[in-house]
Amino acid sequence: MEPLQIVLIVLAVAGVWAVVELALTLRKSRSTIQTVDRAVGELNETLGEARPVIAKLDTTLDDLQPALNQVEPLLKQGSIAIEALSADLIEVNGVLRDVSEVTGSMSSASGAVSGIASAASEKVQRLFSKHGVDTASTDRAIADRTSDVQEDRADAADPHDEDPDGAATPESAPRRQYYTYDDPVTEQQEKSDE
Repeated sequence: MEPLQIVLIVLAVAGVWAVVELALTLRKSRSTIQTVDRAVGELNETLGEARPVIAKLDTTLDDLQPALNQVEPLLKQGSIAIEALSADLIEVNGVLRDVSEVTGSMSSASGAVSGIASAASEKVQRLFSKHGVDTASTDRAIADRTSDVQEDRADAADPHDEDPDGAATPESAPRRQYYTYDDPVTEQQEKSDE
């Protein structure tokens, strides 16, 4: 055998081997292609099912667009309302501060009036003591009258006292009593006239 024939035989064997390998590769690729084809088919079905959902989402987004356009003015109005509320709270704070000042002024005025009243009372007592009027009896008369007024207030404070059974008692109704007091100065003059 000649070397050329050996080379041709080697080439023929290599060609047959290449054809067999190519056939095996095509067979494997055919199964791969069929798997890819099935995957593409399933993907197409999924896309077909997703198209109506996507269309609905587009419609929903189109419907939401006017609402989204209205959100910005609402937010602006909300911020304006918050600013107005803040301004109102500042004004209320100022009013409360003014009320506090007025209350303090009224308290000091009340103290001044009380001081004036006590000074006037002292002067009246001095005046009575200069004219020989018994200030002890005057003080007793004032204390009696104060206690009577307090009793009247206590009676008037709860006009419908109830007994434990819940029925109103007629004895608990306030009784009106009137007291007359003699003027100590006129009594003194009457005694001096005798």
